[in-house]
Amino acid sequence: MLTRWREDALAIFQAAVAAVDPARLVATHLHRDGRYVVLRADATIVDRWVGPTLVVGGGKAAARMAAGCESAIGGGELSGAVVVADGCGVGLQAIEVIEAGHPLPDARSERGARRLLDLVAQRGPERILCLVSGGASAVLACPRPPVSLADKIAMTRLLLASGASIDEVNAVRKHLSIIKGGGLLRHAQTPMVGLLISDVVGDAPSTIGSGPTAGDPTTFADVHAILERYALLELVPRAVRKVLDDGIAGCVPDTVKPGSIDVGRCRNVIVGSNRVALDGAAAAARRAGWRVHIEPQPITGDTTTAAGRFADRLRTLAAGAGSEPLCVLAGGETTVRVHGSGHGGRNQEFALALADKLAGEAVLVLSAGTDGIDGPTDAAGAFVDGTTLARARERGVSPEAALAANDSHPFFAALGDLLRCGPTGTNVMDIKIALVKPRTDAA
Repeated sequence: MLTRWREDALAIFQAAVAAVDPARLVATHLHRDGRYVVLRADATIVDRWVGPTLVVGGGKAAARMAAGCESAIGGGELSGAVVVADGCGVGLQAIEVIEAGHPLPDARSERGARRLLDLVAQRGPERILCLVSGGASAVLACPRPPVSLADKIAMTRLLLASGASIDEVNAVRKHLSIIKGGGLLRHAQTPMVGLLISDVVGDAPSTIGSGPTAGDPTTFADVHAILERYALLELVPRAVRKVLDDGIAGCVPDTVKPGSIDVGRCRNVIVGSNRVALDGAAAAARRAGWRVHIEPQPITGDTTTAAGRFADRLRTLAAGAGSEPLCVLAGGETTVRVHGSGHGGRNQEFALALADKLAGEAVLVLSAGTDGIDGPTDAAGAFVDGTTLARARERGVSPEAALAANDSHPFFAALGDLLRCGPTGTNVMDIKIALVKPRTDAA
């Protein structure tokens, strides 16, 4: 039974990823009508123009989004460059693809960001299309002086290990950057359209990729409070502390604010989100014969705590499901506070935290990142089911020790329960696929 369930879960995950294929998402919003390039949002024409189009952007999905632009508009009037994470590039005709580091920025990230700033500062195109997706925060790194790239990398390491939410991490990133927090708009000489694939809860343009094309409501004081909350103030590089102190004192400009003239020159359109992926997953699950329930609220917060809540929720839903096999789908993004020296990611840790809670139950859960990457590992996530705990005991593998050391990857590797699919070229947060056999039908 569990073998077939695993096959179903994998097919459902693949359908979710296919539903948020970046090229297809862009093509549903952008097309050519004679001489005009036409942009639609919710089936309504929101912009159109004639003439050359400059394409820039960054993120894990940016290359495939650019491919969608080339397909929809044609390469003859396109130029530009996009920066993507390693392994997420595709061959393009008119648009340059620059690979860079993720989740930590590197020298290529800074070169790519400065290339984009130079491009948008040029006069000539009729419109600039900025393609933003998850991962843009890392692959577009243009530190605000005197902050260096090394300082940004150190700051990113501290934030990723702190347990801070993605909104908090991005608030800090924006205030240490020239390009984030609407900074790209300050350099533009031409009206801009932002095409965004959301990897954040709430789909706020100011948070997606740290908002290079959107006004930022956060302030230097907010950043100071975030660093204080996670006891990072005394750990940050000296240059970072100087920028924060100067910003709070009003000696350096804050990020671009909502309602400003710069923001008024850009129209942002969200072309894909976690909900689109969940809808694609739901359609595949129904075709496979599962009754489907999509959780209305995203799964967020501490990974281990969120896993416990999810297990309780599965029991509640199973009790009310009658005799029908049930597929529960949920999206979101949790946070891991790193307290061990192990190897893993938030999806693998979520699955590991479920192992004892699902023991003996007729349940299988796949927790995976839609980008195909879970932390600094070769896996997208992991499968966990009612037999995981017993199989681990048989092999002498301790889930408690693995959880305490944040060492989920070796744990699931030993059981053969990792999902390894490679980078998908898209990114709309994580999804949880739970397949449940109700208790009334358990025999």
